[in-house]
Amino acid sequence: MKNKKEAVVVFSGGQDSTTCLLWAMKEYDKVYAVSFDYGQRHILELECAKDICAHYGIEHVVMDMSLINQLAPNSLTRADIVVDEDAPSVGTPNSCVDGRNMVFLTFVAIYAKQKGITDIITGVSQSDFSGYPDCRDVFIKSLNTTLNLAMDYDFCLITPLMWIDKEETWEMADKLGGFDVVRNMTLTCYNGIMGDGCGNCPSCKLRKKGLESYLKRRGI
Repeated sequence: MKNKKEAVVVFSGGQDSTTCLLWAMKEYDKVYAVSFDYGQRHILELECAKDICAHYGIEHVVMDMSLINQLAPNSLTRADIVVDEDAPSVGTPNSCVDGRNMVFLTFVAIYAKQKGITDIITGVSQSDFSGYPDCRDVFIKSLNTTLNLAMDYDFCLITPLMWIDKEETWEMADKLGGFDVVRNMTLTCYNGIMGDGCGNCPSCKLRKKGLESYLKRRGI
């Protein structure tokens, strides 16, 4: 019987997952972080994840998910595919990795169960929906039920950012005392540039817009 309240964070080393890590550190006595190597072009995010976990003293695991690269070619795993700078009018952007969150959350759930942990935290957000179907609240609720049935275990998939936008995500990180860590130590850029990133990919544009709005509101 565990005395401490524990949780596992799906941790990429980017803005959203780092904000979730900060949130989890306030809510739980013990936090674990799990990252994934799936051959992503922005693989430097794994070094960011490692450094951030070391900074906060978080136990960190990196899982090999390279099979995704073979199954679902996309601009995040193929150097010969240029990342869409804008979302297409029809269909998903070419940076969408089919099934990624489903696979990641499933493996994190297996990891969590072995440790007797029920709470799994992920930084998906429907408010900043970029055409990724596995970021929707309905998907998370559906998968939560499926995982519970599959392993006969009461998992709880928690999404602190689901209904807030990037401006509010910056605000949350600031209130949690991690604004500088999120701004300087994370990697959100699809082209693998830390901090403010390349400024051109969809992820950078979203991050920059939210940051500028938040700093303006703060009067900076």
